[in-house]
Amino acid sequence: MKIVRLIWRETWHRKVGFALAVASVAAASACLTGALGGLRIDARVTEQILAGKREAVRLAGAELEDAVRRITLGLGFNLLILPADQDAGELHLDGTLSRTMPESQVNRLAQSGIVSINHLLPTVLRRIRWPEQGFSIILQGTRGEVPLLHADPKQPLLDAVPRGAMVLGAQIQRRLQAQPGDRVTLMGREFRIDRVLEERGTADDLTVWIHLREAQELLGLENLIHAILALECRCADGHLEGIRKEIAGILPGTQVIERGPAALARAEARSKAKDAAVQALELETATRLELRLQQERVARRLVPGVLVAVMVWVGLLAFTNVRDRRAEIGILHALGFRSPGILAVFLGKWLVIGAVGGLAGTVIGTLGALWLKPDWQSLSGLGHVLGPAMLTGCGVAMALSLAGSWLPAVWAARLDPAELLQDQ
Repeated sequence: MKIVRLIWRETWHRKVGFALAVASVAAASACLTGALGGLRIDARVTEQILAGKREAVRLAGAELEDAVRRITLGLGFNLLILPADQDAGELHLDGTLSRTMPESQVNRLAQSGIVSINHLLPTVLRRIRWPEQGFSIILQGTRGEVPLLHADPKQPLLDAVPRGAMVLGAQIQRRLQAQPGDRVTLMGREFRIDRVLEERGTADDLTVWIHLREAQELLGLENLIHAILALECRCADGHLEGIRKEIAGILPGTQVIERGPAALARAEARSKAKDAAVQALELETATRLELRLQQERVARRLVPGVLVAVMVWVGLLAFTNVRDRRAEIGILHALGFRSPGILAVFLGKWLVIGAVGGLAGTVIGTLGALWLKPDWQSLSGLGHVLGPAMLTGCGVAMALSLAGSWLPAVWAARLDPAELLQDQ
């Protein structure tokens, strides 16, 4: 109790010195708490921003990629599976195919578990002369896409043509001067014009589409097809040889032709969509990281300097205090205080200064961090974010106070009481 009372009375007697010491320790504590608190707020805000950015980039990337996917799907099928003896030049020069294969081949392919292609569409394709109209057309028979039994259903690239219906290319429609709903006769069979395609600038403008069964009947190709149209799957990563090898193992006696421009455009578009999303996230991450590193560099240079300066200042104040209290130290010795008691009086006083200054500095530093970092309002669990910084600031303040006053306190405990009283 005597030691506590002595500390209290000495503090009350030297109010200015006590206040000056408390202010010094508070400055150090405020600087440390503000720096640590600001960095922790930045770290948490950065974490939340990047998490939000990752989610936003993921959603935007998914939407962009889906939009690109829908656009590139308009390029159409990019793989042709043909009989091995079919001359591809016949298709490129005349727009027709002459070799056939069983229609059951497409079902066999769909049931095989193949993963490198999807959107299977059996078709017959032949260039003919439209006897009722007197000009040549490309007749293509199609039906609904054959789903892969092991894969999720996908939106078809090409709408199925109903039985008894006909789809016209743009150039054919101009020659016929026909509109959807009109009826025309092809090779003695009547069809209703279902729709007219927009001009594409390709052989599609000179093509007439009808249902596969009706095309097979008109061309005498019951249960036979000329080709299987397919779309290269993204998982194949453009490795055509791998696709050919896989298909050859399932359908011997076939060949695979890739429509290069369409495939290339699809691959490049999807790659750019993915790269754009990744680059946006990387840029945001790098920006936030650089900002945080700059703040850490400033804190590493500023805070240690402030702490050392305050510790030196505390040491000077403590030495001054011991010098001014030499007579009091001699009297305390005369009253029976031993060196450990003298040491406890001086260290106890500076421990109180450290606690009060640390508490005040922690409050000031925390308020400063919140004022300088308005982003804290978006954080949840603010106490969890600033708690460690506040405890560190208060603890360092007390340790700093004790460290700076240690040598003066030891000096005071080792002073010779006889010399002190004789001097007085």
